[in-house]
Amino acid sequence: MALLQRIHHVAYRCRDAKQTVEWYRKHLGMDFVLAIAEDNVPSTGAPDPYMHVFLDAGQGNVLAFFELPNSPAMGRDTNTPEWVQHIAFKVASMDELLAAKARLQAAGIEVIGPTEHTIFKSIYFFDPNGHRLELAVDTATPQMNADLDKVKWDMLEEWSKTKRAPKHAAWMHEKH
Repeated sequence: MALLQRIHHVAYRCRDAKQTVEWYRKHLGMDFVLAIAEDNVPSTGAPDPYMHVFLDAGQGNVLAFFELPNSPAMGRDTNTPEWVQHIAFKVASMDELLAAKARLQAAGIEVIGPTEHTIFKSIYFFDPNGHRLELAVDTATPQMNADLDKVKWDMLEEWSKTKRAPKHAAWMHEKH
């Protein structure tokens, strides 16, 4: 019996809630679905006003942001490389991915890619809060997915022992 149905929402911090909502609506077409604002944190009762905004990322997926005016300025985990922490959104086709890249670049947003990941292709860019975003289109064949599924546990086990990249799926990194 599965306890979880889906992710209800994922929340990040933002510098300016209004700017963030407008940016995601303009550049990613995400609908603004909910705003919650309070003077006290519901879970702790601490006096800390906030604006919590929710955006529709499609198919029941919600991306949320908190603006926290009384907290120190936003930062990031400097011990984690910038490329690691990101939000990836799925798009339906390579044409959509390339069209999104063109729109973002036309708006003055720097875009990296498309990057070839063998089982998907993606582009990368940053939102106005400094969060790295990715748009990805799946390109895997059913056989590729089956091959990766067969080795996932062995790869994880080997990694846990050696902390070196297992070679079970080295075919993904071979130049085509």
